[in-house]
Amino acid sequence: MDIQKIKQQLARPAVKFSAGGFRPTGTDEESWLGNVLLFRPEEEIPTSPAGQPLFPYAQFYLPSLPFNSPLLAGIRVLTVFVSDPLPEQFESMGDNWVIREYGPNDVLVRKALTVEGAFLKAFPLRAEMVLEDFPLWDGGGIPTGLEQEISKLEREGAIDSYYDLITHTYEHKIGGYPSFCQSGVDPGEGFEFVFQISSDAKINLNVIDNGSLMFWKHVETGEWALYYDFY
Repeated sequence: MDIQKIKQQLARPAVKFSAGGFRPTGTDEESWLGNVLLFRPEEEIPTSPAGQPLFPYAQFYLPSLPFNSPLLAGIRVLTVFVSDPLPEQFESMGDNWVIREYGPNDVLVRKALTVEGAFLKAFPLRAEMVLEDFPLWDGGGIPTGLEQEISKLEREGAIDSYYDLITHTYEHKIGGYPSFCQSGVDPGEGFEFVFQISSDAKINLNVIDNGSLMFWKHVETGEWALYYDFY
């Protein structure tokens, strides 16, 4: 198999986010890190079983983005709350981390809710289309057959390394592939990677040691899964 065919089979689109660098619009059609502004009228900040409020990590307004994961179809706004310290990896959603999904007909209101001790700096997000995002080599999602083809190209001297072929987006993103720091993991049959929130000094986020929070969703049940690793 030649290099272009391999790349075509692996490439996935993504949206890369960068924090700040411009003034917020002040509208509801805006994505944020470190801030959640939109709630149903009866909703407040979610809390842990111990009664501790979870920290607002992100708000994504999906219709304005240049690309969306098929698993986010029908969702207008998605918000993310996470505890500190972080939940256990693959801990079920509900106690120490919460994703809220809102459809086009959900009535949402702006609320200036704050959490004591919140450490993330709030910044609006700029979205950039990434036409080709590729998996990392070690457990990042390359099918076994393609791994063998790439190894064959290396042995034949056609390429020095897999990383000569590809680019990978390590920043905050929707779509593409997860940015594992260690060997990749599989969250289970039916789960597909949807988005990640990465360590970012600008928003004062360090996931343990320069890692990323990675989120998958089940294609049938809609269940969410959270994993993170670090260097």
